[in-house]
Amino acid sequence: MAVTRARKRELLEQYKTYLAQSQGVVLITFQGLSVPEMQQLRKRLRENGAAFMVVKNTLLRIALQDQGYPLPETRVLEGPTAAVFALEDPVAAAKTVVDYLKDHQEQVQIKAGYYYREVIPADEVVALAKLPSLPEARAQLLGMLMAPATQLVRLLQEPARQLAAVLQAYVEKQQGGEAQAA
Repeated sequence: MAVTRARKRELLEQYKTYLAQSQGVVLITFQGLSVPEMQQLRKRLRENGAAFMVVKNTLLRIALQDQGYPLPETRVLEGPTAAVFALEDPVAAAKTVVDYLKDHQEQVQIKAGYYYREVIPADEVVALAKLPSLPEARAQLLGMLMAPATQLVRLLQEPARQLAAVLQAYVEKQQGGEAQAA
């Protein structure tokens, strides 16, 4: 079924909008995926702040050029292609695709990707998926920043704790001495 010129313009504008909003893009093949499986992937991606779209290679190539993205090698934009647009966290989008890939290796394969407008090969998309997501990285950074403060508080509390322990031992000794005298 041929796509009308108006529909092509509409798709091109949609691709440009997604590219302008995206921090990363993962290009995949999806041959052999059933409609329910594709809907499941879309749902997972939406939950992680990403959009999934089956793309027309020629229109995507034009959109990439118009948005200032470098073009991937020629073989990437051939055959059935879907684009995962990471609208929030590129690591979370890559993780979702790689996790989905584990169960659907026959049907889904990563062709290439973009990370902040730079072309990255499929193996680097997989490596990106191994990084901590943005919330995880923030938590790790906060933990590292809080550790010295927590240690300082413990250090400052230690003399008071030791003094309290000595006083408690003295009280117990006094009470033990009174019990023996009686």
